[in-house]
Order: sequence, then C-alpha cells, then structure tokens
Amino acid sequence: MQILFDGGTVENYLKRVKSWLDANPNEVLTFIFTNPEGVSIKDVWKPAFDNSGITPLAYVPPSRPVRRTEWPTLGQLINAGKRVVVFFDPGADTGGVDFILPQFEMIWEDPFSPTDKNFPCRVDRTRGPLSNDDHAHLINHNLNVNLIPIGDGVLVSDRANAATTNSIATILGHANGCAPFASGRAPNFVLLDWVNVGDGPAAVNRLNGF
Repeated sequence: MQILFDGGTVENYLKRVKSWLDANPNEVLTFIFTNPEGVSIKDVWKPAFDNSGITPLAYVPPSRPVRRTEWPTLGQLINAGKRVVVFFDPGADTGGVDFILPQFEMIWEDPFSPTDKNFPCRVDRTRGPLSNDDHAHLINHNLNVNLIPIGDGVLVSDRANAATTNSIATILGHANGCAPFASGRAPNFVLLDWVNVGDGPAAVNRLNGF
C-alpha cells in the first residue's frame, strides 16, 4: 500500500505517527482512511497498525455506531491511554477489526473533490442506522481542477489557489454553508489539501471557538 505521491508504505507512515504520539502524550489523533482498492482490513491494514505500535492506543467504543453525543471527551481518551480514533470509508464494517470504525455510519460528508470555489454544501455521503443529526460531519475543503472535462474528467488538486482555498474566510464560509445541515454546528473535521499553505490551523481554531 502506498500513500499519496508515493510517500512510502502505510506501516512506515504509522510508525512516524507513533513516534509523534510518544513525544506528545496529551494529543489525540483521528485517522480517516480511504480504501478504494478494497484491501483486506483484517489481513493487511490491521498488521500495519499492529507493527507500528499504534493498536494499543486505538479507541474501541463499547458499541457502534457511536452517536455524536456519545463520544468520550479528549480528557477521557487521554486518561484512558486511547489517543487514536480510526475511521475507514466503506469496507470497515466488514473488516472484523474492533478499532477500525465505519466512517459513514458515524460521519457524514459533503461532496468530495469539489471544483466550485464556493463549496456548495449538501449531505452527500452517509449511511444508517443513525440519523444524520446523530452523525459527526466532515467538510471536503479540497478544491480541485478538472483538467479534461470529458466524461468523469481528470481532477487534480488546485495547488495554484491553495493559499486562497485554505484561508480563514474561505474555510469558515464553507463551514457556515454546511451548518444548516448539522443543526448549526461547526464541522468536526475539515479536509484540506496542501495543509502547509494558507491558514488552516487558524481557521480550525476559530471553528473551535478559540
């Protein structure tokens, strides 16, 4: 398995994350992985977590799906030594691994790979049995350019406009556009490309009330 732009194996990436977690014992981290090739959760993904040393840190809910209001606080996760939450898109629900959680049963998303800089919002990807209001939600704030607008087209991340896309005003505007679909709440997750460009952390701080 390779991560984007051939950054190495997932296992080696997880080992780097484990080192960061060891150096930052009061931080809680959430993974949201995609698995478009349908690689075995049990036979391939779980060993990568095991070999990296992250599995003992992974939170296992007492039952699932978990309602938005039922998640432990950051303090409770830190005190319990369970500082990693792992979500996967379709496939996790049949993986048979207790700490790998099916994303769309607990987190809804607005449209993925948007090409409209205004980021119009709607509930695009979700799954029962919980109501959407019982889900957390994620905004896909990763602007793309369609290089070949024929058929499904060829989408690539819009690096040239990343500073504007990742500005506080643009991120907050997107979040506000999705708020009516979440009873006025700010998003729980903001997906960005080129996270080292623009003001993503500052925007998220604003969304968190800081």
